[in-house]
Amino acid sequence: MKKILEVRWHGRGGQGAWTASELLARAAVHEEKYIQSFPEFGPERMGAPVAAFTRISNEPIRLHCAVYNPDVVVVLDPTLLKTVPVTEGLSESGKLIINSKEDPAEVRKAFKEAKFEIWTVPATEVAIKILGMPITSTAMLGAVARATGAVSLESIQKTVKERFKGDVADKNFAVIKEAYEEARSG
Repeated sequence: MKKILEVRWHGRGGQGAWTASELLARAAVHEEKYIQSFPEFGPERMGAPVAAFTRISNEPIRLHCAVYNPDVVVVLDPTLLKTVPVTEGLSESGKLIINSKEDPAEVRKAFKEAKFEIWTVPATEVAIKILGMPITSTAMLGAVARATGAVSLESIQKTVKERFKGDVADKNFAVIKEAYEEARSG
């Protein structure tokens, strides 16, 4: 892992972008890494675009600002691709992870000149199948773990069991695991 891995999450109010950011950070704590996780939103209403940020490092993190040049951009709601400049600041060596059942090669057509990796995962479908609801935040967490290798599934499972109880924890980890397996790059 490079010195600091910076992740910017894009979603809509109520979709759990900050929850996913926080779960990723807490999983990194289980691996004795340094972390930051924080949201960026104001008085937005449910459904308005929001962002959240995660930093993970093997050394103390001295930055205290939003993530402007992320290594990874995660998009929980693919409709945001048309309304929010989600790839702004994403490096050529970065990763764009999108909730989409489309093949990454098909998605790449919308980013013609871009050199960053594109990952897709059918997060909505996975969540509906397992949770019975289109809650994509934990599915996207699984895709981030697969695409980056920043944290292990074991650390995520510990974190999910701390955050949620019983059947809710088990189902959310099942979503994470299936999304991890279904995430594709291209």
